[in-house]
Amino acid sequence: MSETTQLVQLTHRVDVARSLSMFRRGRGDPTYQVDGAWHWRATRLASGPVTARFLQTGPTTVELSAWGPGADELRAGFAGWFPDDEFDDLPVPHAVVADARRRFPGLRTPATGRVLEALVPAVIEQKVVGRDAFASWRRLVRRFGEPAPGPATVPLHVPPTASGWAAVPSWEWHAAGVDPQRYRTAQAAARVGDRLDALAAEGTTADVLRALRSVPGVGAWTAAEVASRALGDPDAVSWGDYHLANTVGVGLTGDRVGDAEVPALLEPYRPFRGRVVRLLELSPLSVVERRGPRMSRVDHRRI
Repeated sequence: MSETTQLVQLTHRVDVARSLSMFRRGRGDPTYQVDGAWHWRATRLASGPVTARFLQTGPTTVELSAWGPGADELRAGFAGWFPDDEFDDLPVPHAVVADARRRFPGLRTPATGRVLEALVPAVIEQKVVGRDAFASWRRLVRRFGEPAPGPATVPLHVPPTASGWAAVPSWEWHAAGVDPQRYRTAQAAARVGDRLDALAAEGTTADVLRALRSVPGVGAWTAAEVASRALGDPDAVSWGDYHLANTVGVGLTGDRVGDAEVPALLEPYRPFRGRVVRLLELSPLSVVERRGPRMSRVDHRRI
């Protein structure tokens, strides 16, 4: 299979690896692997499946290789995945946020336009421990995805199409540890997946968010998880996330806060509230001490 390689010249500074790392669902993610400085990602574009390998060679340059039917589309659109929202040039009212922005320059909010690809794993992650959601994702993609085109250090898989997700039987979701409620939400998402992707290409972010919220089982948290990966929305906050209040509270006040206090603390950063949360997650000055109860683990395969 032919390979296309090019040096992508970006119009502004981008930390490509850190920006795209949001797509990696655990260390064993069959769609995303890291090999030294190289990052590998298997995805599905409108023109078909594609494997991308990229290496940052400078603040505004990336060496990009691609294999598969979607290679030309990926090569043409790669730079557009990282819109310049000018956050790096704006004043910020908190020293910890300013320090994190200095430590992690070029952090962007991806705008891949692949809504379903971000939506299904977000549904799988609803109200469960991360390691369990990652295990479910690995099993389902390996069983029902397709081997990714081209070479890779670790074999990659492309996630199923919308029709492919819709065809996964209920007992396979159960065997993967996904409870009936999340299964039904994923199935509802798959039935409109192609329309969601088309809307992302033609409509506005608001249009896509309204369509997402109309899917049974998709709430504010899930919609924000998609907007922060597929729609390039730097203001998307995963409200209600298990760790959100502690991350924001420790970062901006030095102590833990309740969920009700988070919106007011983030309000000064609109329309970059999601970016600020991501910076606080990365900042060594905003480390949340782990104490007290953690989210309970439930093995849905035994229910």
